[in-house]
Amino acid sequence: MITADLRRAIVAAAGHDPLLRPGPRPGSYTSSLPFRLSQEEHKALTDRLSAEPWIKTAEIAGHLTITVTHDALATLAVRIARAGPACAASDALHGRTVPAHADLTAYLTARLAATAGATLSFYPERAVVRAPETRSPVSAAVAYAGPDAVRYALAATPPGGVTPSAEVIARQVLGNPAYAVRYAHAAAAAVLRWAAALDTGPGGFRPRQLTAPQELALLDALSWLPERVAMAARRGRPDDFAGYLAELAARTLDTMSTTGFTTISSISSERLWLADAARTGLAAGLELLGVDAPERI
Repeated sequence: MITADLRRAIVAAAGHDPLLRPGPRPGSYTSSLPFRLSQEEHKALTDRLSAEPWIKTAEIAGHLTITVTHDALATLAVRIARAGPACAASDALHGRTVPAHADLTAYLTARLAATAGATLSFYPERAVVRAPETRSPVSAAVAYAGPDAVRYALAATPPGGVTPSAEVIARQVLGNPAYAVRYAHAAAAAVLRWAAALDTGPGGFRPRQLTAPQELALLDALSWLPERVAMAARRGRPDDFAGYLAELAARTLDTMSTTGFTTISSISSERLWLADAARTGLAAGLELLGVDAPERI
């Protein structure tokens, strides 16, 4: 979403594909692109970016720092909720061809790359977390912790890393990412379910109503979804993307536990849009890892 928009705007202005990094505050983004440009190109880049109505400032002090308007950041809640699974998509890898294989890491990398616009040499069937021998460690873990928890834990294991034991994977505590990410999705879904029971739902949207620090932090985390898909695909590291989902889950739980989401009088339409966006973003990310997103947990 916002990062995908920024990428397109920077490429159009400077002709180079930037590497974006988080800025110093929610809604700000940085890039080292100016080090590859001349001084004349610096001014052309900042002038063109500043002309975009959704960009508040574009400044170069060594690095390029772009800050989007509050309305652009807040309206992301509506854009993501309406986009559904497409909220994770971008064209960051357009024109690249990625080989796809059936082992889990390569399979997940291929899914991430395809979502970021790459072409796959072939698309394998879904990699199944199952082994032919019923007494294998993976089969035993699936039987103990469930396939979704195991699939997430395997996806989150870095190359050369050691996958946690089945007992750790099965723990229903927020310190366990295999549980916390799915729990965060269920928590956002619960807010919407509660609102529906009260005959309310997302309606009109006023961006200025989303200003609490937790709300802005969640919006900022959601804005990185397409970029983190592309980054993980470039590196062949689905564990990086699983780590991002754990960060997004933490932001979601921080926000869903505030008074604005737990007190009936404070659940505004804007907050319902944000809950829907969090649910949508987490569901899209989990689906890319082959993990179901539960409505209740």
